[in-house]
Amino acid sequence: MHVTLPDGKRLDLSEQATGADAAAAIGAGLARAALAIKVDGELRDLSAPLSDGAEISIVTGRDADSLELVRHDCAHVLAAAILELYPGTRISIGPPIEDGFYYDFDFPEGVSISEHDFGAIEAKMAEHIRADEPFVRDDIDVDTALERFREEDQPYKVELIEDLMAAQGVQTVSLYTNGPFTDLCRGPHAPSTKRIKAFKLLSVAGAYWRGDAKRQMLTRIYGTAFLDKAELAAYLERLEQARARDHRKLGRELDLFLFSELSPGSPFWQPNGMAIWNALTELWRSENAGRGYREVRTPILYDVELWKQSGHWDKYRDNMYFTDVEGRQMGLKPMNCPAHIQLYKSARRSYRDLPIRYSEAGLVHRHEPSGTLHGLMRVRHITQDDAHIFCTEEQVQEEVAGCLDFGFFLYETFGFEPRLELSTRPEQRIGSDEMWDRAEAALAGALDAKGLEYEVNPGDGAFYGPKIDLHMTDSIGRSWQLGTVQLDYSMPERFDIGYTGADNADHRPVMIHRALLGSFERFIGILVEHYAGEFPLWLAPVQAIVLPVSDRFAEYGSEVAKALGTAGLRAELDARTESVGRKIRDAELRKVPYMLVVGEREAEQRAVALRRHGEGDVGTLELADAVGRLASEDHKRQ
Repeated sequence: MHVTLPDGKRLDLSEQATGADAAAAIGAGLARAALAIKVDGELRDLSAPLSDGAEISIVTGRDADSLELVRHDCAHVLAAAILELYPGTRISIGPPIEDGFYYDFDFPEGVSISEHDFGAIEAKMAEHIRADEPFVRDDIDVDTALERFREEDQPYKVELIEDLMAAQGVQTVSLYTNGPFTDLCRGPHAPSTKRIKAFKLLSVAGAYWRGDAKRQMLTRIYGTAFLDKAELAAYLERLEQARARDHRKLGRELDLFLFSELSPGSPFWQPNGMAIWNALTELWRSENAGRGYREVRTPILYDVELWKQSGHWDKYRDNMYFTDVEGRQMGLKPMNCPAHIQLYKSARRSYRDLPIRYSEAGLVHRHEPSGTLHGLMRVRHITQDDAHIFCTEEQVQEEVAGCLDFGFFLYETFGFEPRLELSTRPEQRIGSDEMWDRAEAALAGALDAKGLEYEVNPGDGAFYGPKIDLHMTDSIGRSWQLGTVQLDYSMPERFDIGYTGADNADHRPVMIHRALLGSFERFIGILVEHYAGEFPLWLAPVQAIVLPVSDRFAEYGSEVAKALGTAGLRAELDARTESVGRKIRDAELRKVPYMLVVGEREAEQRAVALRRHGEGDVGTLELADAVGRLASEDHKRQ
């Protein structure tokens, strides 16, 4: 038989040849480096037989798929080590993920795993890696697999197989064995455990079986793996930076917000945190107004009939909160869009009125499982920087372009460079295929007209329409999805909204859903970590602090603080009877951008000795000049 290589060349092989045979036929070096093979675009084990005429490419450590392979391998090695160290453990699933892998375990009663146990677990994993255990695939019938896992008291594997039988009617499943460990797995895997060159266990967390809060709580162990030790070291260094920047840690240290079990997943904002919130709101409000948006405010509680009409009832009700009000079932809104439609419907609209742009710092509630809550990044009480545009078909491209320009402006303000994705129709959706064709073409047209580069993300659109998602990378290389611009032909149809056209006939408007910060809560969490708490002046909770060198100069210090406040700056006076050195150290720890030291000379000259956080002395300036300098920097949002 023959196969075709990526360069189009033909490679002749014997019948029943495998991926490993193909690699060896190309060269001994490639055979040693090979991890897997792609056959007609599908990743497979090297041991899998090839078919005549297939297009193949050999996967090595240089390929993007290699990390996913070795991380999947490492998850199996972790499970093997756990079963040896903790007999009686029940195993569930262990997939590779973006930055590593995890495996979920149900440990025997009395066994509790923490990071203190990682050394012993890693040592046992290293034994399996040094043993160069091959990953051997075995395809067996489901009855044999069920019998095996029942005998081994592995109920999670039994449930997975039974679900595969019920949902897909499978008759066979694949098992992979490395050393003493056998797992239910569809693969593929690298040839052996020794291909794992560097790994590290990272953390422990709780995770409900299959994400269901009513099911068993399992222990999830996270780890990562790389193809060389240098890459692992660089990754661990980035993790250390991320820990130092953790917004939950800095939130406590800088007194920005707190969380309480009295209201899980809902931040309590301290005055310092509200200063950041208000600075963001001022930017959001002024820019919205300048771009033709009119700010609105809508209720948070609605009759469930609204959510049935919008489609959220069928798609989203498991994530909503409900209550009974005088015999009516009411729901807290998880989205603002149906409310804004009520505003649109409140008057008869003409084509001359369009586009109508509503903006709202809209408070929504979404039930996130307790195990997924994570500081400000995943909350239940969410304030969206939301907007909805109602426009004609002819205005769509211009309005989408305006949304993107607004987003680019915002992200540039914070030093983010956006990356764009066009997310297309998901499997579960509302609306006709014709509607989706039109909506996807409109968004692609808006991107192309502006000459913007973007990737297509198939199947990740909202249930009512396609969207453009805006991703950006923070100061330590982490990618975040923040903004979204969504095109919706379906909801205007569901709510039967219209406008009178120039032809005096009724027409259906197009609805654009737009959020650019995403949510105030999550965006502030990202900013805390992006800046490591060292905010630019315009965002800093306390922008300047006045430090008298002794009590004698507290009165002049108070005058300086008042002058800063009059100029619109958030300033404090540190009138404590501490040394000025101690006051400076404390201000540095609080990451206050500017310190204004005042003593005898400064009081006599009506001046200040200006210091910049992290930089030291700036020099002595007249009070008016110092205030003007800080006010100018604040206004420029530097």
